[in-house]
Amino acid sequence: MENTHAKLFEVIAENAERTEAALAEIMKGEDEDFGLIYDAQRYSLLGGGKRVRPFLVNECCRVLGGSAEASMPLACAIEMIHTYSLIHDDLPCMDDDDVRRGKPSNHKKFGYANALLAGDALLTGAFKVIADAEVLSPEIRVKAVRVLAEAAGESGMIGGQIMDLVGETEELAFEKLIKLHSLKTAALMEGCAKLGCLAAGYDTDSYESEQLTEYARNVGVAFQVMDDVLDQIADEKILGKHLGADAEHNKTTFLTYYNVDEAKKYAEGLTGEAITAVSAIEHSELLTDFACYLLEREK
Repeated sequence: MENTHAKLFEVIAENAERTEAALAEIMKGEDEDFGLIYDAQRYSLLGGGKRVRPFLVNECCRVLGGSAEASMPLACAIEMIHTYSLIHDDLPCMDDDDVRRGKPSNHKKFGYANALLAGDALLTGAFKVIADAEVLSPEIRVKAVRVLAEAAGESGMIGGQIMDLVGETEELAFEKLIKLHSLKTAALMEGCAKLGCLAAGYDTDSYESEQLTEYARNVGVAFQVMDDVLDQIADEKILGKHLGADAEHNKTTFLTYYNVDEAKKYAEGLTGEAITAVSAIEHSELLTDFACYLLEREK
């Protein structure tokens, strides 16, 4: 896989480095009266990683001829939203996970209340980052705020989380499971595509944005299918978190309906649909490779 995805990994690493620097700049503020909240935010936000969502924002913008300078504030904003969701997802009232990315979860490091507030600060801060992005026109910033709010709110990620909690107490029908993950996981991926398009000057109702959004939707659901698979079969040290958490919470997952091989096959089908969606868009080869990489990942 390393040889197959060599160019992709190079671009992902470069993007991750630029994203990390941009996020560090956003998080450089300090006030001695509430410095702890900055520390808690930095702990989860500046932990490195491949920065999958910022890559998707920036790559969709690049494919359409936009600049990294224009898309980076939007990439940072959505990464802040993603990070807040992980902090809250690990809390005892949600998934109650003590480990995230191979280190103590935010609430284990800083306490429940501080972790809750760190997530809140990242959520609200994401919209400030967009509002302050003078590289984008006011019209684009307003549209970007709407895209992010829809992707993260009750019609997106939070709606999916509500359904996820219901799935701990009752078995969800397969159609409901698809809806759950189309919201909880894929909605934020779709937001990445739409934000990248906006940064490049393509409105959300343009052909290019619609195709890239369809790509992101399928990639997002496939990503979740593989998450469910990895929760059962991955190497815990590589995955960086406790295995079997879904089963412990009696969650409805794709493995409720498929065995591991069948689930992988389903994810392959979604990946194929994602690739088809961008096949007519020039310079989308890295997006095709990215979809395949997400399918093959080990963590």
